[in-house]
Amino acid sequence: MNEPGILLTARAMVLHDLAARGFDDAVMVSVLEDAVAGRQWWLDQWPDGAEHIAGLVAQDVQDRLVDSGVRWPRCTACDDLNDHELRIEPELGPDPHWVCERAGISVAPLGRLT
Repeated sequence: MNEPGILLTARAMVLHDLAARGFDDAVMVSVLEDAVAGRQWWLDQWPDGAEHIAGLVAQDVQDRLVDSGVRWPRCTACDDLNDHELRIEPELGPDPHWVCERAGISVAPLGRLT
């Protein structure tokens, strides 16, 4: 896949997961756009790292939201009643998926949250 395709695919996956949890308003989409744009340079420097882009974009969005006091995506998959979010695993690798670290369970592949 070419460079624009990799970034567009990553954008689509994260946008799906934002929408699945009701976070697809203009502000959140702007955060996503900034994260995608920021990863363009990274991909230019390391083209062989293309398989990592989607997970990195998701982490970038999550980090920016946490910095602004927003927890996304919240875990709804485990029995822990304390508010917590899902995390991307592997942190740097292909086939990223959302996991609940508290329960130790895989919830969904990136781009497939419900």
